[in-house]
Amino acid sequence: MSPLAVAGSWMMTCSHRWADGEDPSARLFTGPRGGRITTAVLRDATHWDEVVTALGYEHLRRHDLRHTGLTWMADAGVPVHVLRKIAGHGSLSTTQRYLHPDRRSIAAAGVSLSRHLTGDRSQDGPNAQAS
Repeated sequence: MSPLAVAGSWMMTCSHRWADGEDPSARLFTGPRGGRITTAVLRDATHWDEVVTALGYEHLRRHDLRHTGLTWMADAGVPVHVLRKIAGHGSLSTTQRYLHPDRRSIAAAGVSLSRHLTGDRSQDGPNAQAS
C-alpha cells in the first residue's frame, strides 16, 4: 500500500470514529494491553528501522510523519483550528509550527501577490475581499 493510501485510510478512520460520536481525544491505536504504545513497540511492530533503511531514508523519524500529515491536510484545505484538534495541540501556534509549505505553495503566494499588485485596486488603501 502506498504512503498516500495509508494516510488517506488513517484520515478516513479518524473522521468516521469522530462522526460516530467517539471521543476525538481517545487513542487511535493502543498497545498490546490496551494502553499507550511505546516507541519500542511501534518501532518493532512496523519494522521501522528496516523499512526506512531499505527505502534510503535512514534519517526519517516517525514524528516527521506528523508534520507531513498535518501539512498535507492543511494543503487540502483543512482549517488550522481543526488540525489543532487532530494533532491534540493546546494552541494554534504549536500546530502552525508543524506546517511546512512547499516551494510550489510559496511560489503561488508570490504569483497571487503580484497579480493583486498589478491589478485594479482602490485608491483608498487595502481592501479585504471574500474569496
